[in-house]
Amino acid sequence: MIKKQHENAQGNRARSGQRNAPRKKRPPEFNNTPVPKVEKNRLRIIPLGGNEEVGRNMTIFEYGEDIVILDMGMMFPEEDMPGIDYIIPNISYLKGKEKNVRGVILSHGHLDHIGAAPILLEKLGYPPIIGRNFTLASVQRKMEDYQKGSASRLNMMRVNSISDKIRLGNFNISFFDVEHSIMDAVGVILSTPQGTVIHPGDWTMEKDEHGKSLVTYNHLSQLPSPRILMLESLGAIVTNPSHTTEKEMYRNLERLISEATGKIIIGTFSSQIKRIGHILEYAEKIGKKVALDGYSMKMNVEIAKELGYIKMHKDTLITVNDLHKYPDNRVVIVCTGAQGEGNAVLSRIITDNHRFIKVKKSDTIIFSSSIIPGNERTIQRLKDNLYRKCDNVIHGDLMEVHTSGHCSAVDIQEILRQIRPDFFLPVYANHYMLKEAEKLATSIGFPKDRVFVLDNGSVIEFENKKATVRVEKADTSYVMVDGLGIGDVGQVVLRDRQVLSEDGMFVITVLLDNRTKEPVGNIQITSRGFIYVKDNFDLVNETKRKILKVIKDTTSKNTSVERKFIEDNIREVVGQYLFTKTQRRPMILPVIIEV
Repeated sequence: MIKKQHENAQGNRARSGQRNAPRKKRPPEFNNTPVPKVEKNRLRIIPLGGNEEVGRNMTIFEYGEDIVILDMGMMFPEEDMPGIDYIIPNISYLKGKEKNVRGVILSHGHLDHIGAAPILLEKLGYPPIIGRNFTLASVQRKMEDYQKGSASRLNMMRVNSISDKIRLGNFNISFFDVEHSIMDAVGVILSTPQGTVIHPGDWTMEKDEHGKSLVTYNHLSQLPSPRILMLESLGAIVTNPSHTTEKEMYRNLERLISEATGKIIIGTFSSQIKRIGHILEYAEKIGKKVALDGYSMKMNVEIAKELGYIKMHKDTLITVNDLHKYPDNRVVIVCTGAQGEGNAVLSRIITDNHRFIKVKKSDTIIFSSSIIPGNERTIQRLKDNLYRKCDNVIHGDLMEVHTSGHCSAVDIQEILRQIRPDFFLPVYANHYMLKEAEKLATSIGFPKDRVFVLDNGSVIEFENKKATVRVEKADTSYVMVDGLGIGDVGQVVLRDRQVLSEDGMFVITVLLDNRTKEPVGNIQITSRGFIYVKDNFDLVNETKRKILKVIKDTTSKNTSVERKFIEDNIREVVGQYLFTKTQRRPMILPVIIEV
């Protein structure tokens, strides 16, 4: 059962001197003006997420009475969101339009593209979902993790070949190959009478050893105009990309694995299934055993094995609790936690909290992943701790052991030249990255008035080869998931958590005689995360004196006790006093109990 949070308990905090915790910039507020119904013969596009952040990717395409959705991603919480598990797109725009959703296309199986599907598909009445094998299998597993038996309610339309075509109302859907860091990624084409939308999802331009692109997009330039290119632009700021090929990366990994004199521990993303599969197959080839650790890692490998994407003998895989049965130089451990996540496998190994894996100086630890923006300090601390325990730590600064699945600035310009779109909408990145993508386009001659950098919730419409951005916006405010609660943690609750995490809490309990209006016994003061009461007698005693004065000033022997009035005054007076003495603002919780 979902436990609802009550957000009105601290309604008078502003009056009591409590400060609002510093906040990072939030997506612009929508203007509360409802977005009108789309007019006949217009194509409407609304990004519900992913246009001002990395993650929460979801876009609505609307034509007449037909709606198609691309991706349903989640986003991990920011550092000022204590206790939040993850954030999902806000689908309030679709309220009352659920029956118009003809299908949900999933470009690939990364969590920032499918992570919200178990929740949102249920809310939308389980419309058809469209994707390739690994993507759909990942969604099925996510559904079962979220709610046992829910995967049976999925209505799946499998993309077996790039040549497949699907009709969803006024939308004709087709597909094209893309390179990305996960199996079965696919680019999407949505054809309508008012425009042809081209969306690669996440993408890169993988090169061979001679610098030639393995996948090209020239054929997309032959699609009907106006061609609307929506391009993931995370790499718009990558002006000096690594030119390492996958073959070179694999050669480096193979050499490290074959030459290691101790255990090999490889930290990587659980979604790097192609890479993990290569490691498994190579380890089998040279007679080494592989142990996987991390729930998502094991789950993804199991899916890939079931689909036939990883081919190896079942004896190659061992469990981590069987590692002690083999010499160190005969085992490879592939685990999660290369981003320094507190409870992930690699962090537990480094802090000696792993039951079965202990690091030795002779071991080799490999970071086969990129650094997610915002995790730099955490990963640096992890590296420092690894270097203290191990003499052989390998990462991208020393050797090419990772290739990115995302584009670079040069790639963005190259794909624009190949597709030659009529309109360019950079997407799936922070706002400044989208603006840099705009600059990349205009620097090669693309008309500036045909580039649209949209916010989340922006409504852009296409009619007669013209594009218009409406003044109204869809609501894309954060929907935060905390345990079983979906959207029941709002800004008030979040602010309370921030105050608690920064300055602690100060609980004042007073037993008040209903007849005399005087406290019974001692006033009880409890502090958590603010001060240690036993070491601050003077502060506590003066606080009690101020509380007694407030009670005297706010009660009368001839009238009944107004508990809320007394509590509000205590909160205000004590808040001001504690700030004067400590320059800190704990959450103050007065409790008056009549006896």
